[in-house]
Amino acid sequence: MRTLVFVYLLVIYGYKLSSQEYTIYGNVRDATTATSIPEVLVTLKNSKFSITTTGDGAFILEGVTLDGKQQLVLSKAGYKTLILPITLEGGKELNLFYIPLEIDLKELNEELDRISLTETELNSDEEQQDNIISGLLGATNDAFSNAAAYDFSSTFFRPRGLDSKYSKVLINGIELNKINTGRPQWGNWGGLNDVMRNREFSLGIQPSEYSFGAPAGVLHFNMHASQYRRGGRVSYAYANRTYTGRVMGSYSSGLSTKGWAFTILGSRRFGAKGAIKGTSYEANSIFLSIEKKLTQNHRINLVAFYTPNRRGRSTALTQEVIDLKGNDYNPNWGLQNGKIRNSRMREIEEPIFILSHEWSLSDKTTLSTNLAYQRGTTKNSRIDYTGSTLITSSEGQESFIGGARNPAPNYYQNLPSYFLRFPNPTAANYQNAYLAQEAFTNDGQLDWSQLYAANTIATNAGLNSIYAVQNDVNKDSFVQASSILNSNFSEHFKLTAGASVSTLKSSNYAQLEDLLGGNTWLDIDNFAEDDASTGGNLAQTDLNNRNRIVREGDRYKYNFDISAFKASGFTQLQATFKHIDFYTALQAGTVNYQRNGLYENGYYPGEASLGKSSEINFTTYGLKGGFTYKFSGKHFALFNAGLQSLELPSNTVFTNSRQNNAVIEDASAEKLLNLDASYVYRSALLKAKLTGYYLDFANGSELSFFYTQSLQSPLIEQGNALVQEVTTNISRRNIGLELGIEYKILPTLTFKTAAALSQNTFTNNPDVYYTTTLANNKITFGDGTVKLKNYHVSGGPEQAIQLGFDYRDPDFWWLGASINRFSNAYIDVSNLRRSGAFSTDYDGLPFNDFDPAIARDLLIQEKIGSYYLLNIVGGKSWLVKGRSIGFFATINNALNTKYKTGGFEDSRIADYRGLQEEKEREQPLFGNRYFLGYGATIYANLYVRF
Repeated sequence: MRTLVFVYLLVIYGYKLSSQEYTIYGNVRDATTATSIPEVLVTLKNSKFSITTTGDGAFILEGVTLDGKQQLVLSKAGYKTLILPITLEGGKELNLFYIPLEIDLKELNEELDRISLTETELNSDEEQQDNIISGLLGATNDAFSNAAAYDFSSTFFRPRGLDSKYSKVLINGIELNKINTGRPQWGNWGGLNDVMRNREFSLGIQPSEYSFGAPAGVLHFNMHASQYRRGGRVSYAYANRTYTGRVMGSYSSGLSTKGWAFTILGSRRFGAKGAIKGTSYEANSIFLSIEKKLTQNHRINLVAFYTPNRRGRSTALTQEVIDLKGNDYNPNWGLQNGKIRNSRMREIEEPIFILSHEWSLSDKTTLSTNLAYQRGTTKNSRIDYTGSTLITSSEGQESFIGGARNPAPNYYQNLPSYFLRFPNPTAANYQNAYLAQEAFTNDGQLDWSQLYAANTIATNAGLNSIYAVQNDVNKDSFVQASSILNSNFSEHFKLTAGASVSTLKSSNYAQLEDLLGGNTWLDIDNFAEDDASTGGNLAQTDLNNRNRIVREGDRYKYNFDISAFKASGFTQLQATFKHIDFYTALQAGTVNYQRNGLYENGYYPGEASLGKSSEINFTTYGLKGGFTYKFSGKHFALFNAGLQSLELPSNTVFTNSRQNNAVIEDASAEKLLNLDASYVYRSALLKAKLTGYYLDFANGSELSFFYTQSLQSPLIEQGNALVQEVTTNISRRNIGLELGIEYKILPTLTFKTAAALSQNTFTNNPDVYYTTTLANNKITFGDGTVKLKNYHVSGGPEQAIQLGFDYRDPDFWWLGASINRFSNAYIDVSNLRRSGAFSTDYDGLPFNDFDPAIARDLLIQEKIGSYYLLNIVGGKSWLVKGRSIGFFATINNALNTKYKTGGFEDSRIADYRGLQEEKEREQPLFGNRYFLGYGATIYANLYVRF
C-alpha cells in the first residue's frame, strides 16, 4: 500500500514539474477613445480559464496550465469580439499591456432598431393588444421570432395563441406580472428603451436562469449598472402611432477603479394625438441604477425608475359606425373651449425600487438576492351619467330623481339603425334616420358643453349634478423578495434554484374627478329597483353612510381592498454533452387572496359586502423537461414537455368585487400540458427552424360584465339586467407550426421567410352561471353549460406568412422590407347566446317557433377576412471621432391597408327571436364590435452615441 501511495505522489510531482503555470496580465481599452473598459469577459479558448476586467480595464488570468499557441477571446456587448493569438512558453508571465476593442456598429444598429420598434407598443391597454409585447422585446436571431416581433405584432398576433398572462417578465430577478390580472403592466417601464437592451428571452418552457418558466416564455431584463457600456446616448424620435415626439438621454459610467458604477436616463414622450384622433399622450420617465462592488465576491445594486404616463383611449366600433365615420373614428372625445378632451383617460404612476445583492460563492456558483417595492396608482376615467337627487315625501318616503341617457355619440339611439329598427319603416322613420346620419357624420363627437349645461340647470334648480367624470382607481402596494442560485458545479451540469415571496395590498375605489360645473353628487345606485318596504336601502352604495353627498376628489360607489400573498420555488438541472443536452425542472407555489369590503352595499347587506371575505387559496405545481440532440454542428433536434397548474388572478376569483364578497364557485387552478418539437439547421448561408407545438388547457375560468336584454328568466323583467357572467371548467387546445428561414444570398443581402399556421379551439362545453342584483341566487339555463366546443378562441390571426429581405451595407446603412399576409382571425363569441337562454323565452319555456337550422345560422362565428401589410425599415450610421451618429426609420403598413384585428359579439341581444330580428334588419342595433388596425404609421429616430 505504501508503495502505491509513493508511486502516486511521484506521478503527481512529476506532472507538476513538467507543467508550467502561467499568469496572463492585460489592460483592455476602447480603440477610439483609449478609455478603459470594465466587465469585459476574457476567456482562454477551449479551456475553463476566464475572468472579467476590473473598473480600470485590467485583468489577471492566473493558474493557466496550458502552453504553446493559444487564443485569448475578449467579448463585451457593443464591441466586436476580439480573438487574440498568444504563445505560452518559457517564462511564467505574459503581459499584454494594451488591448484595443472596437465598437461594433452593426450590433449597436441592430440593437437600436430592435428596441425602437418596441416603443410603439409599450403602452397598449387593450387586453387583445398587451400580449404582443413579450414577443416584441424577446426578439432573437431566430427568423420566426423576429417576424413575430417586428411584423406580425401590429395585427395583435399572439405567438402560439397565448395571452400575455402566460408569460413572465422579470427585472433583476423580480417578477413584475400583476397579481390582480396576471399580466405585465408595460406602462411601468415605458420610455426606458436605452436601459432595456440587456435582456434574455427563454422561448416557451425552455430553461431560464431566473424562473421556472411560462408557456409564452420568460423575459428577463438585467439592469445592473455595471452591465451597461460606458458612454451616453441622446436621441429624438418622431412617430404618428401613439405619440408624436420623444426625447431621451442616458449615460452609463462603467465600473470605476473604486468599484462604483451608475446609469441614468430621462425621457419624455408627447403628442396631442396618435394615429387615432383624441388619443393624447403624455409620459415622462426617469431611471437610476447605482452599483457598488464591495469585494471581489460581493456587489450590491439599486435600481429605481418612475414612468408616469397619461393617454387618451379609443374603443371598438360596430360596422355601422365604421361605414359612417371611418377606421380612425374615436367617439370618446369632444371639443371643450376649442380643445380636444377625451372622456376615457388612462393614467399610470407606479414607481419601482429594486435592491439586489450578488454573491459569488465561488468561480462556479453565484447567489442573487433581490428585494423590490412598488407603490402607485392606475386610473381609468369615464363619464358617469347617473346623477340623482333625493326627494323625501311628507310621510318620510324616499325617492330619487335624475339620471340621463348615455351621452356617448355612438350610443345606439343616436344612429340611423335605431330609427329603422321596425319591420316596415315609415317615411317619418326614414326622415329621422337621415337626420341622425347627417348629425353623426358631420359631428359625431362628445358634446361637453351639453353636459356642463345640464349640470348648470340642475344646480340652479337646487339639484345635484347629473353628469360627472369618474375615475376607477387601483392603488397597489407591492413587496417581493427573491433569491436565485446558479451553479456550474461540474463540467457538464448546471443547477439553478430560486424562491420568491410576494405580498400585495390593492385598494380599489371609484373617485369623483370632475363635477363638470356642478357642486354635489348623491352617492346612490340610480338603477336600483326600490319600493316602499326597503326605505331606499337597495340604492345605497354604503348603508353606513346613507344618501351620502360627495364632491370632487371623494371616493364613492365602491371601495374595497384585495390582499394577496404569493410564494413559489423552483429547481432546474441542465446537462451539456457533445451530442445531447437535456434539462428537467420542478416548481411549487401557493397563492392566497382575500377581499375586505369598506362599504356595506344596499343589495348585499352585512357580511355579504362589508368586512373580510373567506380566504381563497391555490396550490400550484410545475414539471418540465426537454432535450437537444446535436446530429452535427449544423443539425439539431429539440423537444420540450411540461405540465403546469396556474392560479387564477384575483380579478377573476371575486365575481363582483365592487359590490360584494362573492367568489367563483369551485375555483381551481388552470392546468396546462405543453409539448413542442423543433428541427434546426444552421450554416453560414442558411438558417432554418421548424417547430410544432401542442397546448392543452383544462379547468380555465373567465369573468365578464355586461348589460343584456336577454337574461331569459322569470325572475328578470323582460330579460333586462346588468350581469356578471362566470364561466368555469373551460378546456382549450392550441396546435400549430412555426417556420423561420433566412438565406444569405450575398454577404450583405439576406432573404427571409416566416410562417405561423395554427388552430386555437375550445374542446368542451364549459359551465356558466349568471349573477345580478335583480336576483338573490345565481341563474343558470338548460344544463348549465355554454356550447363552445369547436368554436375558435379569438385573439388575432391564426395564420401569418412573411416574405422579405434585409440588406446591410458594409458602410453601415441598411434597408429591409417584408410583405405579410394574415388570415383566420375570429370574433370572440357571446357565451350567453350559446347557453340555454338562447332558446328560452322570458317565462322560462322554450320558444315555440324555434328552428334549429336558423339557429345554427345565427350562431356561426364570424371569420375576419385576410389582408396584406407591407413594412419597410432602413437607416444609416456614422462613426465620427469616437461618436456614433445614426438615423433609423420604419414604415408599417406602407400601403395604408384598412383591416380588422379582432372583435367580439355584443351580448345585449342574445336570444333566438331577438337575433332573428337583428339579422333581418338592414343594419343591426347591436352588431359585432371590431378592433381596427392602424393605417400607415412611421417611426423615425435620430441619435448620437458618445
